Formats: sequence, structure tokens, C-alpha cells
Amino acid sequence: MEPIRGMGGSATIRGGRAVRGAGGFRMPAGAAGTDAADATEGPAAASAIGLLALQETAPAAERDARAHRRAQLMLDELAALQRDLLAGRADTSRLHRLLDLTAGEDAADPALSDAVAAIALRVRVELARRETAAFVSRD
Repeated sequence: MEPIRGMGGSATIRGGRAVRGAGGFRMPAGAAGTDAADATEGPAAASAIGLLALQETAPAAERDARAHRRAQLMLDELAALQRDLLAGRADTSRLHRLLDLTAGEDAADPALSDAVAAIALRVRVELARRETAAFVSRD
């Protein structure tokens, strides 16, 4: 039996003797030019497209997370405003925080964007009610 040496072609054993075959991958004779360059660009181009797609989805997820956080803060401030009103207190700084929270970028997810817009609308309604109440009480 002969030992295996290096990376040559494939060897098969016939009748106790190793016979060397034409092993390994070979390019056809006419394909040595531009086709080889095209073959190497394919995987690189595919991975570049994948990276671009990944970069586009990351900001969408970040926008959704920021919009979700902003909506949660608006809901928390609205709940605190309700508690203040029930206790007979009026915190003008809370109204300013609510007004600041209504401005922000939209979420990438349409359903989340609609929910945030509805919460922001509710905040603006509450702010308008407070302005009207303040205007009426001045008279």
C-alpha cells in the first residue's frame, strides 16, 4: 500500500496498485478570461447587497424602538396628568413635556406609526383643553 502524499489528483486502487486519475477542478479552456472575473464578483456582489439590506433594516428597527419609547412616555405623562388633575394639582412642566413628546420621527412600521399618531393626537387634545380652560378661567 502506498502512502497518501500532498494534494494531487484523485487516486483509485485497482488490483493492489494506485492509479492516478485526472483529479481536481479544471476550468474549460475558453473560460480563463473574463468569466473567471465574473465568477469571483458574484459572491462579493451578493454579500454587498446583503449588507445594504441589513443596513436598511437596522435603522427601521431603531426608528420603531424610538417611536415605541416616545409613545410609552406620552402615555405615562398622560396618566400622570390625569392623576394630577384628580388630586387638584396642575403641573405646567408636565404640559411642556407632553408638547415636546408629540414631535418626533415616524415609526417604520405602519401600525406602530398609526398608534403613535393617535397617542400624539390625544396629547394635543388634552393640551388644547388645558389652554381653553386657562383662557376661560382668566375671564
